[in-house]
Amino acid sequence: MEEAPRERHLNIHTSPEIMAGHYANFANVSHSDYEFTITFARVDHEIEAEEVPGVVVSRVNMSPRFVRELIDALEDNWSKWVTREGIKNLPETPEQS
Repeated sequence: MEEAPRERHLNIHTSPEIMAGHYANFANVSHSDYEFTITFARVDHEIEAEEVPGVVVSRVNMSPRFVRELIDALEDNWSKWVTREGIKNLPETPEQS
């Protein structure tokens, strides 16, 4: 008889500084034959010069398999967010008496 795979639970710990995260308003995605890299930056879009100043706040390298899982998770969460925002912005109808 084949044994069912046991359920696994992640138990991830982090420091308060890491938990606070970093603000980013720009991301660049690149890849090689072996991995994808997402570089997150904070840029000053209000500067009207040819060169826009910015600072990298984080850089994450990941396997192609994990990228697919990340895309699926982002699409799922985006869909939920859009639905919630759409419901919040529905016009209110007057109560019927």
